[in-house]
Amino acid sequence: MRHFFSYLIPFSILFWTAIASDYYEQLILKPLPQSTLLASFNFRSNASLSQFEAHNFRYFPRSLGQVIQHVGTKELHLRFSLGRWDAESWGARPWDGTKEGGTGVELWAWLEAETDEEADRKWLSLTNALSGLFCASLNFIDETRTTRPVMSFQPEGDHPNSTLANMQLLHGVLPREVVCTENLTPFLKLLPCKGKAGISTLLDGHKLFDASWQSMAIDIRPICPDGEECVLQIEQTIDMVLDIERSKRPRENPIPRPPPGHDMKCNSSKPYHSDDTCFPTDFAEGQEWALDQVFGKSVKGTCPLTDPDVPPLCIQVPNIRDIYTTAGATELKNPNGFSRCYKIPSDADFSMMLPRMSQEGEDPATNTRELVQPETPLLYAERSFTGHGYERGGVRTILTNPSPDTEVEFVYMESLPWFMRIYLHTLTTHINGEAVPKNNIIEEIYYRPALDRVRGTQLELRMRIPPASTVFLTYDFEKSILRYTEYPPDANRGFDVAAAIITILPSTSPDAPLARQKASSLRTTTLLLSLPTPDFSMPYNVIIFTSTVIALAFGGMYNILIRRFVGADEGPENVAGLKGKIIAAVSNLVGKLKGAKGKVD
Repeated sequence: MRHFFSYLIPFSILFWTAIASDYYEQLILKPLPQSTLLASFNFRSNASLSQFEAHNFRYFPRSLGQVIQHVGTKELHLRFSLGRWDAESWGARPWDGTKEGGTGVELWAWLEAETDEEADRKWLSLTNALSGLFCASLNFIDETRTTRPVMSFQPEGDHPNSTLANMQLLHGVLPREVVCTENLTPFLKLLPCKGKAGISTLLDGHKLFDASWQSMAIDIRPICPDGEECVLQIEQTIDMVLDIERSKRPRENPIPRPPPGHDMKCNSSKPYHSDDTCFPTDFAEGQEWALDQVFGKSVKGTCPLTDPDVPPLCIQVPNIRDIYTTAGATELKNPNGFSRCYKIPSDADFSMMLPRMSQEGEDPATNTRELVQPETPLLYAERSFTGHGYERGGVRTILTNPSPDTEVEFVYMESLPWFMRIYLHTLTTHINGEAVPKNNIIEEIYYRPALDRVRGTQLELRMRIPPASTVFLTYDFEKSILRYTEYPPDANRGFDVAAAIITILPSTSPDAPLARQKASSLRTTTLLLSLPTPDFSMPYNVIIFTSTVIALAFGGMYNILIRRFVGADEGPENVAGLKGKIIAAVSNLVGKLKGAKGKVD
């Protein structure tokens, strides 16, 4: 199994040079089936711990560094994700899923604190600071959305034993958060070149958030190479899967329209193919695109601060495919025959074009010759709700091990809201449709029950799936009734339930493949939970009805108490005289009108 990271740099020495350098950036392009393109942007900056503690910020962003120093954060991981990764079509996730988060915003960090109360205070300060820095609703990660994972996460950096003793892990997620352009702008401002030069010039909100799947990741951790000074490393990653046909639409006319007849791609092998009959070809048959077409712009040179030994752009296609680039670029082919990198001019725009391979002739193109076949994931996972009604329900998770000869060991974690009261005794497991004892699949369980309006439910399972098997994991839960002030404005839409986190543990076998020798992770999709929803118009109707009754009762009572009622003959004389004068004037006027009418006759 080929590992994703093996395609990044054609020569291994370049990788170690990039680790030791203060800053480098690289873009990896990988065409995928169904006319899609995976684009992975990676930016990495290093700052020595002595310079960081002395507030000497060079490549490390000052705004984020001050927050970390103030809160006492030893390691931080932040994710902004949107969309769904199609593992069946696109294969394994990039970076083994370590740069991926659940839908919405996900944050976990190791804080230096001696007590839980101190950790909670620092966590609150951290979420509020990051909320303002990234224009996100991270300040809504309160105690009901915060968990303390036990088995799912491990520190990625190098921490001394004295520091590990006082480090506490806290995790929070906002599945309802909508990731948009206002989150991308602060992300770009953390880069040394601020998106003005280098591969970051391709990042545009219109293209990024029109992707079928996208993820933005920020990882901060200490790295201590052997025999060298420890450095604090910040790694920023953006991964997106672009639909090539949709991305090639011009920005000034993005509305999809049927193509003209002469531009349609037809399958000429059909017996009914003619000038007026067309059967569209499959999306998988041939890809033709250019960098400036897909991203809407070219790469504006290179960032002057980046490591010149690391090629800024790589593409994973077989070496038999032709690629055309602008003048001045240097091509470096990987000996494995499935990737190549380009060193581009520092002061000129760069673009590249991948032409379509011929589908006819003596040597027609095939998927193997045209694309690097996606890797098979170590595990497939999907999750859904079961049951009906507004009182109870269930959750079913389907986990599939595609390997024919290797079992998979992983940790399955769910962070559920407090209004989902699960029944742990209903937890059952099935293998290929047959019920089996839980102990055959689940090796360890960590369960922290929810407290109403205080904390959510935390469930962690350490599981092992045999080769070529499918495990069904199910349990039941009860839905709570909320106060009417706890419902969101769109209450009838439902409540978002955070994605389940699956951490695949590294294999202990010495003969295991490279991909199995390190930890990887994946997330399921989020769920939409329907709760009993009251009629929010009833309080309004009650208020109107009550106000009307009070107004009528108060008005009548007020008139009775304040007004003075007297008879007509008991009123003042001037009133009676005035009334008599008016009646006399009216009578005289009527008489004159009748007299005038008689003279005319």
